[in-house]
Amino acid sequence: MTVWDEVVGQERVSEQLVAAARDADVQVTSGVAPAGSRMTHAWLFTGPPGSGRSTAARAFAAALQCVSPDRALESGVPGCGFCDGCHTTMVGSHADITILTTELLSIGVKETRELVRSAGLSPAVGRWQVIVVEDADRLTEGAANVLLKAIEEPAPRTVWLLCAPSIEDVLPTIRSRCRHLTLRTPPIDAVADILVRRDGIEPAAAATAARAAQGHIGRARRLATDERARTRRATVLQLPLNVHDIGGCLRGAQELVDAAAEAAKERAEEVDGQETEDLRTALGAAPGGTGRMPRGTAGAMKELQDKQKRRATRTQRDSLDLALIDLAGFYRDVLALQLGGSTDTLANDDMRDALDRLAGASGPEATLRRIEAVLACREALDRNVAPLLAVESMTMALRAG
Repeated sequence: MTVWDEVVGQERVSEQLVAAARDADVQVTSGVAPAGSRMTHAWLFTGPPGSGRSTAARAFAAALQCVSPDRALESGVPGCGFCDGCHTTMVGSHADITILTTELLSIGVKETRELVRSAGLSPAVGRWQVIVVEDADRLTEGAANVLLKAIEEPAPRTVWLLCAPSIEDVLPTIRSRCRHLTLRTPPIDAVADILVRRDGIEPAAAATAARAAQGHIGRARRLATDERARTRRATVLQLPLNVHDIGGCLRGAQELVDAAAEAAKERAEEVDGQETEDLRTALGAAPGGTGRMPRGTAGAMKELQDKQKRRATRTQRDSLDLALIDLAGFYRDVLALQLGGSTDTLANDDMRDALDRLAGASGPEATLRRIEAVLACREALDRNVAPLLAVESMTMALRAG
């Protein structure tokens, strides 16, 4: 099993990256880049959520560090998945690979300067110094300008791998210096297949989760393995059936926002407690969370608490956005039925009775207006409109639609 097996439904992209990794191997081995080399120092991976942007970037990073004896042979593929370079990359312990991901709303100048410092170093044990930025679209303007300088003047053996939803999410000056790869939404069958092979999910459950997630790999895995995620999704999809009057609209909006808050709380319970205890121990406090903190450590604890609050805000927004995507998918199914489209592509075939009922109760124009209301709510949340206000406006529009 190679590292490319994790890159689902992206055959064209994988072929390009394998070719680049071969040329990179020649460059490292001989000290000279081959004529017409397909390797470059900066790459930009774009694609819709769930397409596997960061997975493709990590696979490429592993291929660049691959030390398999067969990697340079015509029959070999850089990124064997078994050698020390591949293994340490995929588990996140390779000394020459830095991965920046964030659970906050943005990536600031401080974090970016740390990346630039790492990028200036020569590889310690590997073949390349690889910097992966999984959320390049969250770089602040100042952080993006810091990154631009490093990409303009790259170190000889440094590679930047940037990931973003679309090319427009990255500064023009940065994207013009990167080789751009566009990933597509993976086919539902391919997502179901990897759930079965990698995660041991039963085929029927994997197929249901892949269809519900509409090709979003991470979302499909969550739905297949987490009962709470399935329950929250079922609650969201009841909303179109309960917006008959103003009271129902307001209740539905509150339930949607509360569900997002509950998801953020669950995430905090999973992470915050251990994170706080680890920092307390590192600062010299007694184990178990009891007793006073050593003098001079209050600032570090306050910084962690602020980070956790920002992370909770992002988690709540992400959860709410996911609910809105599910709603848009529900109305898309309604529209497909109204227009006589194929029922094989319905994401919510398990709710066929409800879909048929709504499809018969209105026309395609009304359904399109409802989809537009959901998308407008997502845009409002991006502009930092208060979540409850934005969702209440949406539910009222769903009723009027």
